[in-house]
Amino acid sequence: FGCGPGNSTEALIARAPHATVHGIDASADMIDAARKRLPDVRFDVVDISTWDDPGGYDLILANAVLQWVPAHDTLFPALVGRLAPGGHLAVQMPDNLDEPAHRLMREVAAAGPWADKLKGAARTERFDARYYHALLSPLCSRVDVWRTTYYHPLRGGADAVVEWFKGSALRPFLAALDDGERAAFLAQYRDAVAGPGGYPALADGTVLLPFPR
Repeated sequence: FGCGPGNSTEALIARAPHATVHGIDASADMIDAARKRLPDVRFDVVDISTWDDPGGYDLILANAVLQWVPAHDTLFPALVGRLAPGGHLAVQMPDNLDEPAHRLMREVAAAGPWADKLKGAARTERFDARYYHALLSPLCSRVDVWRTTYYHPLRGGADAVVEWFKGSALRPFLAALDDGERAAFLAQYRDAVAGPGGYPALADGTVLLPFPR
C-alpha cells in the first residue's frame, strides 16, 4: 500500500525475489513512476479505503500511508482478514503530530488570513500503541509494536525541512489555498521552522530532523 514511485517495492523484491508483488497507490503519477522503475511488477491506482481484493496474501506492507486513511477500527481488521494463514501485516506510520513541524503548520494556518479556509486541514486523529495492540491481539497470533525516532540530516536548513513536508503533511494545507496564499503560507511556515521553536540549523547548515515513527 502507498507504494509511491516503487522505492519500498524494489526493496521488498530484493528481499523476496521469487515473490509475486502487487503495488498500489492512490496517485496516478506515483504509479506511472513505479511502472517505469519496475516494469515487470504489477502496479495499480487504488484507493485503500475502497480496496476489495479478497486477499490470501503472505504479506501486506503499508509504509507511511495508513495515517491518511480513516476508520482504523475497521480498516486494520479488514487487512488482517485478507492475509493467508501465517501471513503478516507490516505497518509503519509517523507519530510526529507533536513535533515542531506539525505544531508550526497548525499555528501558521490558524493565525493567517487563510484561517477559515484551513479549518480541518490538519491531521489530528491518531492512536497510541496500546490501541493497536488491543485492536489486533484478538485477530493475530502475535503483535509486535514499537516506536523509534529517526534523525534525518537535511542540508539546506529550513528550506529543506519545508521541501520534506511539502509532499506529505503540508499537502492538505496547500491544496486549499490559491497560488498567492500558498506562497505566503510557505514563507511564514519557513520562517517559523527556522526560528527558535523550530529546527535551527547546525553550523554547516544541516538540520537534524527528528521523525518519530
